[in-house]
Amino acid sequence: VQLQESGGDSVQSGGSLKLSCTATGNTDSTYLLAWFRRAPGKPREGVAAINNDGTTTYADSVKGRFTISQDDTNNTLHLQMNSLEPEDTALYHCAARYGGRWSPVPQDLHLADWVYKYWGQGTQVTVSS
Repeated sequence: VQLQESGGDSVQSGGSLKLSCTATGNTDSTYLLAWFRRAPGKPREGVAAINNDGTTTYADSVKGRFTISQDDTNNTLHLQMNSLEPEDTALYHCAARYGGRWSPVPQDLHLADWVYKYWGQGTQVTVSS
């Protein structure tokens, strides 16, 4: 499986961006997909996740501002980011886990990076004040 992100840009505080991540290769109808980010000098942070049941999970720092969605028709994951803040500046990666229909990942682990097998290269988001 290969993941390719797009949509990163430089915006002013209060602005919006929509990130996309297209998956190609041996995907599966059972999946857990997520966005992570890494800001300079900080550890990688789970931002949002979605599974094939439509269950979504968000980090407290982005609740009410970010929305994760998946378009199964073209295997593309999206992250709509509104009311962006300088603290959202980071390299954003998408991540994926496929299969495991009979052993689903508990929701409290959906933002744990070790759960995911596949990673994209990242797209840069820069928010200026």
